[in-house]
Amino acid sequence: MSDAIGEPDVKFYYMSLMPYTRLPENEADYASLWVDFPNRLYDPVHGHALLNRYLDEYVEADRLGFDGVVVNEHHSTAYSLKPTTNLVASALIQRTRRARICVMGSLLNMQYPNRLAEEYALLDVMAAGRFECAFPFGTGMEYWSNAAQINPATARARFREGLDLLVRAWTEDGPFSHDGEFYNYKYLNIWPRPYQRPHPKIFLVGGGSAETIDFAAQRGHGYSLVLVPKEAQDAAYTRYKKKRAEHGNPAQPDDMILTILCYVAETDQIARREYEPHVLWMFNKALRTELRYLAPPGYLSESALRRQLEAGGALYTKGPGSLEWDDIQNLRLVAGSPDTVARVVKLWLEETGAGRVIA
Repeated sequence: MSDAIGEPDVKFYYMSLMPYTRLPENEADYASLWVDFPNRLYDPVHGHALLNRYLDEYVEADRLGFDGVVVNEHHSTAYSLKPTTNLVASALIQRTRRARICVMGSLLNMQYPNRLAEEYALLDVMAAGRFECAFPFGTGMEYWSNAAQINPATARARFREGLDLLVRAWTEDGPFSHDGEFYNYKYLNIWPRPYQRPHPKIFLVGGGSAETIDFAAQRGHGYSLVLVPKEAQDAAYTRYKKKRAEHGNPAQPDDMILTILCYVAETDQIARREYEPHVLWMFNKALRTELRYLAPPGYLSESALRRQLEAGGALYTKGPGSLEWDDIQNLRLVAGSPDTVARVVKLWLEETGAGRVIA
């Protein structure tokens, strides 16, 4: 697909959030569509139809020539119908033929790393090496949705230990033992082992925090950003490339994923007219939550908390629920004709040096 913008080495990935779209007429009465949005509002018959539609769209993306497809995971929310991304990935592996399957991803710090190492290895074997994985830290809402079993203040340390242990499980001959701060194993000996050697491609998913960037660079993992303002994205990729070079392992374009909101139509005017209500639905409805859920105590790193306080505690000029088209133009969002979208995406790739695009 990358030939269309004159960048033959760029890989394009399709991703759907797979939201539950049949919200009640009084949905605005609910302060959050996360954590405490009543599950009695979920209709499994409609959910069944939506899930099959979304899976068909992923299969169509494979047929159309996307280099890969991405599935992610969220809990207790109408924002996404994927509470377990591995099951969705398993279904797509069976129905796709050529696209890589990127799982972005099971929440490592909320489960046992040996279990996840086994599940991902199984998916890689099922896919005959088409599997990739990206590890997010998880939104603040996930820590409420998991019954407060994981203390947000220790989650980063747990994440680092868990990821290092998962890589060891993939690359070292077992059984071996591990005695750590959060995990202890007398016999770590996963079956099966991954199809790819030494292991599938790994990315870390962040929101621009220095801690995540530095950890990814130190370990030589790839890096991807969620939907944050363009300036923050540029600063994050600059830091990532700088830190990778300092560790003697310069970042390659294939190590960086650019996530964009993208819509193509016959003309720029048609594209905006068709796309605007849908993207604003996502920001004003599907992403609406309360600050106490978004940032539970201990969730933000010290540097991230400082940035948020300096910005007045808000992620955007206005909070979700009242955003307009002009309020989200600081994100990497493009809606236009094929020529317009190709030109803008090519510019963004040149600015960041990224070699992968999630649309």
